[in-house]
Amino acid sequence: MSLEPMPLFWLALTLLAYLGSRWLYRRTGRYLLSPLILVPAVLLAIAVPLHTAYAEYSRDTHWLMAVLGPVTVAFAIPIWQQRRLLARHWKALCLGMLMGSTASIASSWVLARLLALDSSVSLSLLPRSITTPFAMPLAQQLGGVPELTAVFVMFTGVLGAVFGGVLLRYLPLRTPLARGALFGVGAHGAGVSRAREVGGEEGSVAGLVMVLTGLLNLFAAPLLTMAL
Repeated sequence: MSLEPMPLFWLALTLLAYLGSRWLYRRTGRYLLSPLILVPAVLLAIAVPLHTAYAEYSRDTHWLMAVLGPVTVAFAIPIWQQRRLLARHWKALCLGMLMGSTASIASSWVLARLLALDSSVSLSLLPRSITTPFAMPLAQQLGGVPELTAVFVMFTGVLGAVFGGVLLRYLPLRTPLARGALFGVGAHGAGVSRAREVGGEEGSVAGLVMVLTGLLNLFAAPLLTMAL
């Protein structure tokens, strides 16, 4: 079955699925019904039986990807809003971001080696723990596939947001700074959303750390390219 006569079908479906899942999530509070989980599930459930290629879906929804540019610029806002927090705790934040990024990249590289993935897939996996507007151009710089990186980022964010709440029960993270940084470094956008449910200050810290971690990885990309 072809959807060629309906060029905006996938764009409309993506937006409707997002609005529907957002409504359900607000009504129920169940994370499995959040847009990050429900929307991809709905799209896959429809795309697979119709044998829809990713190229066809991307052609219809490239407008959504174009929004990533303005979103990246808008990331300057939370940095400015949290400048006092950044000035007070910059040493702890920098150390946490450095250690978190190092652990993420190292674990991705080890996983790629264990699974014997080819070089393009391996390089696409490396930026999985930073938010999509930063991860996709970073993957392109490294020689990976940006679209594949976006998928890895989504899975990392969802899993990080789910298990981050579990980790808070067992790890001795008592301050909003530590709890927010846990989500911001490990689960980027999805983690920020989850951190806001934990507390307002946690959400602010997570958003700040997410942005700064993305910038740190972009600036370190040339060094990472030489190392690989």
